[in-house]
Amino acid sequence: MNTDVKPIRPDYDQPNYDTTNIAPYTLEDPLTFLSGQKVCSPERWQQRRKEILDIFASEMYGQEPPPPECLITELIEEKEDALAGFAVRSQYRMWFKADKSGPFLDFMVLRPRFAEKKVRPIIILNYRGCHEIIPDEEVLIPDGMWYNFTEDHQVPRKRGVQCNPNSDSVMPVGILLSAGFAVISCCYCQVSPDIDPRTSDERFKEPFAYTGCFELWGPRDETRSDNITSLGAWAWALSRGVDLAERIPGLDAAHSIVTGCSRLGKAALLAAARDERFDICFPVQCGGGGATLAKRDYGENIATEIFHFPHWYCRAYAKYARNPAELLTFDQHLLVAAVAPRRLLVAGFDSPWFDTEGEYLACKAASPAWEICGKTAFPRVPYPDDFDTSAIGEYLGYYHRSQGHGIADFDWLQLMRFAGVDL
Repeated sequence: MNTDVKPIRPDYDQPNYDTTNIAPYTLEDPLTFLSGQKVCSPERWQQRRKEILDIFASEMYGQEPPPPECLITELIEEKEDALAGFAVRSQYRMWFKADKSGPFLDFMVLRPRFAEKKVRPIIILNYRGCHEIIPDEEVLIPDGMWYNFTEDHQVPRKRGVQCNPNSDSVMPVGILLSAGFAVISCCYCQVSPDIDPRTSDERFKEPFAYTGCFELWGPRDETRSDNITSLGAWAWALSRGVDLAERIPGLDAAHSIVTGCSRLGKAALLAAARDERFDICFPVQCGGGGATLAKRDYGENIATEIFHFPHWYCRAYAKYARNPAELLTFDQHLLVAAVAPRRLLVAGFDSPWFDTEGEYLACKAASPAWEICGKTAFPRVPYPDDFDTSAIGEYLGYYHRSQGHGIADFDWLQLMRFAGVDL
C-alpha cells in the first residue's frame, strides 16, 4: 500500500453522503488494453474482457473457483402438479465428488407444466431456503447455523413468505411461469455461510465463511492476497444452476437469466461477467462492490465494505480504501462491461448507501463495450427519476426506484419486458 497517498477524506472509513466531497476521478476506457492498445473488433473485445476479469480476480473478488471435479445431480423429490396444477416442482441434490462425500447444494426447480416449447430458466440464490419461495410443506428446509439464518426462519410460518405482497422481496412464481420462465434456486448459505464480523460468537468469525463449498478447493494459502472469496463462491454456485438447467429437458439453458438482490445481486453480476452461458443478467440493488463506481466514494465505500464484509473481497482490495479516486486502476464499470455483448439490466435503489447514481454512471461508461460488438448503446438520457424506464435499452439498461430493499413486483415486470415478453 502506498502510504504517501493521503486519504481524500480524514474520515474515509465512514460513508460519505455529501456530493461536494466526491473527489475528481478518471475512469479507465473499457476499450483500452493495459498495454495501451485499442480494442478494434469484437474478437479483440473478448481478449480485453479476459484482461478485465483477471484484474478483478487479483484485486477484488479473488480467483475464480475451479470447475467441479465431477457433477452428480440427484432428483430427490418431484411433484408434477404443483402450484394448483400449473407447475412441475423438482428438488435436486448436487454433489461435486464421485463418492457423494463433502459439500452439496439443494436446488429447487419450478417449471411450467404445460409449456409447448423450452422455457428460459431464471437462476437465483435465495437467502434462507427454497421453502420461503412457495408455501409447500414438501420443500426442504436447509440445515445450518448462520447469523441471518436463525431458527425463526425455519418454522413453518415462514414457508411461502415471498408470496406475501407486503414483503419487500417477492417472487411471483405463477406469473413468471405463465410468462414462459422456469425458476432455479438454492440457499446461498449452503455455498458460503455468511457471517457478521461484529458477532461475539467465536464460531462464526471470518473463517466460518470459508466452509461450505470452500471445502472443495483445499486449504487456504493465507500468504496470498487473491484467495477465493464468498462473492466468488456465490457466483460459482449460480453457474452450477446453469449446469443443472443443461440436464433438465424442457429448459432452454442457452438463454439462462441470472438475478439476485443486494449481496446476491453483486454475485449475479460477477457470475454473468465470468460465465458467458448467462444470456441476461439482472442485478437488483447491488450497490457498492457491485455496479456502483467505487471512485465516487459515495455511500458504501471500500473501507466500509472491507470492515463489514471482509469475506466478500480478497485482501488485495483493502489497499485502495484510503483514496480510491487516486489509487484505483479499475472500477466497476469494467465489470459491467465484461457482460457485453450479452444483455444486462441494472436495477437501483434510492437509499444513499447504495449510490444508485454511481450505477447509472457505470452503465454509461461501460456502453462502448456493447457498441464495439455491434449492439445498441446505452440510451443517451440524463440520470432518470424514480420508476423512469427511459434508460433501459435493448442490451444495456438501468432504472431505479424508491420503496423497500428487495426484488419487488415492479422489478420482475422490468425483467420480463427486458427479456422480450409480450405483456
